[in-house]
Amino acid sequence: MTDELRVNGERLRADLEELSGIGRGEDHGVYRMAFSDGDMAGRTWFQERVTAAGLDFHQDGAANLFARLGWEEGRPSVMSGSHLDTVPAAGYLDGALGVVCALEAVRVLKEQGVALSRPVEAVSFTDEEGRFGGLLGSQAMAGQVTPEYIHGARDLTGMTLVEAMASRGLDARSTLRAQRRPESIHAYVELHIEQGPVLDRKGVSLGVVEAIAGLFKWEVRLTGVANHAGTTPMNMRQDALLGLAEFATEIERVLEEHGSPRSVATVGRVQLLPGAPNVVPGQAVFSLDVRDTDPETLGYLGEAFRRTLSAIARRRNLMFEFQVLSEVAPVQCASTVVGAVEQSSAAAGRESMRLHSGAAHDAQIIAAIAPSGMIFVPSKEGRSHSAAEWTAWDDIELGANVLLNTIRRLAA
Repeated sequence: MTDELRVNGERLRADLEELSGIGRGEDHGVYRMAFSDGDMAGRTWFQERVTAAGLDFHQDGAANLFARLGWEEGRPSVMSGSHLDTVPAAGYLDGALGVVCALEAVRVLKEQGVALSRPVEAVSFTDEEGRFGGLLGSQAMAGQVTPEYIHGARDLTGMTLVEAMASRGLDARSTLRAQRRPESIHAYVELHIEQGPVLDRKGVSLGVVEAIAGLFKWEVRLTGVANHAGTTPMNMRQDALLGLAEFATEIERVLEEHGSPRSVATVGRVQLLPGAPNVVPGQAVFSLDVRDTDPETLGYLGEAFRRTLSAIARRRNLMFEFQVLSEVAPVQCASTVVGAVEQSSAAAGRESMRLHSGAAHDAQIIAAIAPSGMIFVPSKEGRSHSAAEWTAWDDIELGANVLLNTIRRLAA
């Protein structure tokens, strides 16, 4: 391998700063939810950058966007990217960093005339943040989208995926035509901010991801009896909130007994009904998000949480039911991609560490059809999904250079 390549730092910084202004709100957060005005403006920006660089632009049926170099139908490519859509009031790096750095890598390979044995692609996936309940773009590419999902998917306001895409001149049914054959992708690598505190606290500038956690997400409903807060004795209540409160205190025990050091569980949303200050809560509806990198452990945790909720409901004379909102399988990153990342990191003369990702990513989905891996750069204080999201420029440039040389190694 010849001397390591370097990205154009000034151009990369200018692109990230310009993109960060697209969808920027008065609260300094970024608003580029899938198929929103901000998202469509970000898509236009990406296409203009691809065209200006003299690269081939492509949009598939799921509205995934590609910048291609040396593309030839039938030859397996090396792919890199992430997503441009955001959660509401997002930071400017989540997803966007991986897309812009992948584009910069492809530009450098073209400009320097690097001899490659395989085509390379920079990709921006559609709706990674799950406005419509999944990782739409990468799941479509991996053949995991069904007609039932397309016609049933809705956002929190009730708008359907079909309506949202149609409002932008897109046909949601075309999503089914975005599937790629496994033999069409040689490898996939994604650069991302860690979105957690490990690298920042350890003072390490580069993370080599070896596994991505899977998850299951439930909506749990405990139902008792709504009653007068003043006239119902404590020993005669069927208080749904107390059932939830008892369950919350059991979460750490369940993780310790049935999980692993990587297991996490979160109750992030709670609704009490009828929700009046002078009424005993008759119903508690809440989310349960559980993650681990081992599928067997996730299975143990699911059963343990179900038994725990059932036992609490029996003791407190409540009804218990739950609905599975989503399930994503954990994946181990491919040794070929991990090795190429570590070679590129070592060649850059910088320390790296192996770690796992607790967040879901497009790489996790693409791993079903191609060898996949990820590169992490630190998130200051672990902050993400907020305007406080920040990564030092030296770390961004390091990550971009390691991504560039990883792509070259995989495509050589």
